[in-house]
This record gives sequence, structure tokens and C-alpha cells, in this order.
Amino acid sequence: MDILDIYNKYNNFGRFFDMDHKVVAPGHIEYNMVVTASHLATPTAMHGGAMAGFMDGVLGVAALSAVEAENKVVSTIEFKINYLSAVFLGDELKGVGIVLRKGKRILLAEGKIYNQKNELVATATGTFNAYSFEKSDMFE
Repeated sequence: MDILDIYNKYNNFGRFFDMDHKVVAPGHIEYNMVVTASHLATPTAMHGGAMAGFMDGVLGVAALSAVEAENKVVSTIEFKINYLSAVFLGDELKGVGIVLRKGKRILLAEGKIYNQKNELVATATGTFNAYSFEKSDMFE
């Protein structure tokens, strides 16, 4: 069973945002998306909530990739985001998520989002709870 494949099947939010991820190594992922009109707060700038949603995906998939081999999934406990510069319609974003610390149940992840010019536009840290896949609602 590939938990990330099951996650992708049910991740309607990620599909809505047209988010695409790859696992570099367990606990290290890259997530990509292009800013479209549905992500905007003004005629040209991305909404902070849309950026936070993307960042939660970056952090969460990094955490998930670190525990899926243990037949576990994760849920977000909390995260803090720093917006460093505006993001605009058509920007191509790359999020990099890395697990900094993995305990038996709690993981700490760091996320960074870059635009197509490789400028850092947001950073974050997040805490995640790992639990048995069987306790999730994704059981097939």
C-alpha cells in the first residue's frame, strides 16, 4: 500500500490548487504550483490564505513522507508562516519541505516557498501528529 498514492487520490484541495509534489527522500519533498486567478486576493496578488494552504501541503507532505513506511499518516497540529514578499498571477511556485525532527508521534517540519526567480517568498515551521493509517478516514 502506498499511502502517498491514497493521499493523492483524496486530496481534492491539492487538485483544486493544481499542486504537484515529488518525494526527494523520506522527510524531504518538493511541491509545485502555478498561481491562477482563483488564488488571488486582488487583481494581481495571491491571497495569504491560498499561500498558507500551499504551505500546509508542503509541510504536511514532508511529514507524511517521513512516516508512511511505518504505515502512518499525519495531521497538522500547528504551523507558523512568514510572508516575505508578494506573489503574483502566473508565478510558478516551488515549495521545499524538510522534516527537522521526527519523534515517535510528533514531527517538526520546515517549509520554504520560492518563485520562478528562485526568490524566497515564504517560510514556515509546522508541528504534525503521526498516527496509524487504520485510524484515518482514507482506509480503502
